[in-house]
Formats: sequence, structure tokens, C-alpha cells
Amino acid sequence: MTDGAGALLAAARRREQRSGPDASRNAHAGRPLAVLAAVFTLVQLALVRPVLGLGWDEIVYTSQVTSHHPAAFFSAPRSRGVSLLVAPVASWSDSTVLLRVYLALLSGLGLHLAFHAWRGLFPTRVLVTAGAFFASLWVTLFYGPQAMPNYWVAVGALIAVGGFLRHRAAPASASPLWAVVAGTALMAWMRPTDAVWVAVPLLVAALAGRRWRSLLAVVGGLAAGGAEWVIEAYTAFGGLGERLAEASRIQGGLGWHIAVDDQLRSLGGRALCRPCTGSMPHPVITLWWFVLPLLAVLGLILAVRARRTLRTLVPLACATTAALPYLFMIEYAAPRFLQPAYALLAIPVADALWHLVTAPRGRWRTTARALVALAVAGHLTVQLTVLVYTVDRNIDSRRDWARTAGELHRLGVRPPCLITGHEAIPVGYYTGCSSGATSGNNENTTAAEIVRTADRVPVATLTGPGGTPPGYARPWPAHRIGDLEVRIAPAPGAGTPR
Repeated sequence: MTDGAGALLAAARRREQRSGPDASRNAHAGRPLAVLAAVFTLVQLALVRPVLGLGWDEIVYTSQVTSHHPAAFFSAPRSRGVSLLVAPVASWSDSTVLLRVYLALLSGLGLHLAFHAWRGLFPTRVLVTAGAFFASLWVTLFYGPQAMPNYWVAVGALIAVGGFLRHRAAPASASPLWAVVAGTALMAWMRPTDAVWVAVPLLVAALAGRRWRSLLAVVGGLAAGGAEWVIEAYTAFGGLGERLAEASRIQGGLGWHIAVDDQLRSLGGRALCRPCTGSMPHPVITLWWFVLPLLAVLGLILAVRARRTLRTLVPLACATTAALPYLFMIEYAAPRFLQPAYALLAIPVADALWHLVTAPRGRWRTTARALVALAVAGHLTVQLTVLVYTVDRNIDSRRDWARTAGELHRLGVRPPCLITGHEAIPVGYYTGCSSGATSGNNENTTAAEIVRTADRVPVATLTGPGGTPPGYARPWPAHRIGDLEVRIAPAPGAGTPR
């Protein structure tokens, strides 16, 4: 009996050593992560400003569940996850401020859960540093309180990968498997195609190691989160293949397209870089983007030397597959597309940073710490500067939509009504009208249907600078609102030809 108990204790010690740092070093991981999440939430509310109006994509997602505005056209690439995420507030309140506060609080909770899923795999200081790095990126702060999917794909990726590695370290425990299911389901709920790209290394690792429970958890989570999107493909798009083909068309045709330079251009605060022209941002703004993979590789080297390769290699592999389609398969860029990759890279990067400030001895350690501190200070300065610029720029554009809506109200275009033409979706939302398009990625009506609608409700067609109004609207009276030409259909019975 004594020999058997000793053998069991020895086996337990070996499992503990393989599973990562001593448990006592991670027992209180939740507390500093909770503080970090609270700071992240407060910074969002202070710098992104709850008064920021809804953006174009936010309008599409939010309008699906609100009773205060008609639903905007929902194109093939989109998923209903964000709409359901905002439903607890948007379904009964039209307050953008309330929605922003709700999403900021929710994103803070998501940050905490995402990095808490890695407890026991890395020391608490590494997890907190990784969380701080990801949370300090301007793209994370900007999109945290917004009704957009990419941040939540990042949260789901961290939870899924962390759960996968924890289950591998402790196969007898079932809770990490539920984390895998929850994380992959959250990703697929938000963006099914992104979820598949992130999950590829997990599927390969599970198959290679014959970890059938892990494999089932990944596949089950993807199926649970993506089921609605697949069902909708058959009910609204003619089938899964048709929806995927339409999604590819809307994104410019998926294929071999090098978008690395486009992503670099977007780092200066461009929410959408399509077409992505113009000069590159100042090198100071893009420097961190080049340092990031170098630090991640250093983290992998350290992991190999410490014989804990897998827990660093897996997030690196998932980050690579998450970034691959957005760097090499589309013709445009948005900085939010790479949020899952940044989140997964944050952990090996934080591990490398701690090595840089602790490994050197004597005078070199002081020098290394000073250099890292200087680099961190510079990084924070750049990120916050770009954030403030981006927020100001977006506030201005969304105020323009609100002003246009006010002028349309003055001209008699009030709900129920229809807006077509230039920026019809956001202007329509701010006006309280439906939106329509006869061509392009948001095509949902025809010219004949628009003319018939004008016999029942007010219809306005917007033409941007340098554009020409569509044929059906040319006989309508013209007005100017800023740099827009607005043609408003005469009221029914007015006698003006249609």
C-alpha cells in the first residue's frame, strides 16, 4: 500500500510539472485579471465615448433586433451573433449611450474570462501582461464597446485554445472541454468562417494525438455556434455553397491576394481600407506590428528550451491560421480583422517580454528593463494617439449622418420612409427609414419597386459627390444637404411624373 501511494504521489507530481507553473503561483490569477478587465472597461468609456453613434456595420447588426428602426439588408458573410449579443439592450432601448456602456462592461468580462482560461499554463504575471498588451491596442479599445464580431472571435479563440491545452495537461478534468466547446461556439456564433480558420490547428493536434474528446469538443462547438448560419444559408441563400460563394463575391473574391500592405495602411486608424490606397502611416505607428512576430518567435524558442513547446506552439499556429485569410486572401483590409491573431500572439509575446527583463544578470538586467519600459511607454503613446484620432474621425462621420437625417426630416422624409443611393444604410437608420439598393453588395430591391414604394411613403435618393442620380429619380425635385444631392419623390397625387 505504501509503495502504491508513493507511486501515485510521484505520478501526480509529474503531471503537475508537465501542466505548468506551480498552482500556488496561479491561485490568485483571477484577481489581477479582474483588475485589468475593470481598467480596460473604464478606459473604453473614457476614450471611446459612449456618445459615439452607431457605425455602418453596427447599424446592420443592431437593426435586426430593434423595434425602433427597420432592419437593414443582411448580406451573406454576416452572422447573427452580434445581433443576439446586443438584443438585451437594443430590443427595448434606442439609447446608443446605454448600448455602449453595456458592451464595454461585457467586453471587460470577456477579457477576464479569455485570459483566465489560461490559468495554470503560464504564470499569472504572463497572463496579466498578455491581457494588458491586447487590451492596450487601439483596435481592441475602439471595438470593445462596439457591436462588431471580431473582438468576440478573439475572446472565443483564447477560451477555446486555453481550454484545449488545459485538457491536454489534465485529461481527467471535464471543465476544460466545456471551455473548448464554449470558445469555439462563440467564435462560430460571431463569424463561422473565422472560427474554422482558428480551429484548424486544434483539429490537427487532436487528430495527431488521438485526443478524441478534444476533437469532439472542437467539432461540437463549431457545429453549435455555426448551426444557425448554415440553416439560414439554405432558407435565405439557396444553400451553403451558394452562401459561401456570395460571401466570397462580396469580399472581392477570395483567392491569392497579398493584403499585408493594406493592413499596414489601416494601422493609422482607418476602420475600413477599401480600396486601400494612400501613403503608409509613419513608421512609429507600424513598428509594433513588425516587433510582434519577432517577440512571438522568441517566446516559442524559450518554450522549446523549457520543454513546454505545445502551450506556445498551439496559440502561435492558431494565430497564424486566423491571420492567413486576411493577409493573403482578400483585396482590402480592416484592422479589426486581425484581433483574434493579436489576442493569441499576446501570450507568447508576454512570455518573451518577461524573459527579456528577468534573464539578464547584473547591469544588463537594469539596461534590459529600461529598454523594455521605454518600448512599452512608446507603444502605449502610439496606441492611445491613434485611438483618439480614430474616435474623433468616426464621431465626425456619424454626426454627418445624423445631420443629414435631420435635414431629411425637415424636407418631409419621415418614418415610414425609404432611403436609397449613397450611404443609404447609415443615413436610413439615422432617419428612421428603410434602406434600399438596386446594385452592389447590399442589393435588395429594384427600381420598379422603389417607384411603387414612392406611391405609399416618402422616398429619397442620395447622390454622393461626382455621382449622378439613378434614372428613376431624375424627375424628382433636387435638394442639397452638404455635399450630397438629394432627390425626394413628390407626395402621392402631386402630379409630378415618376
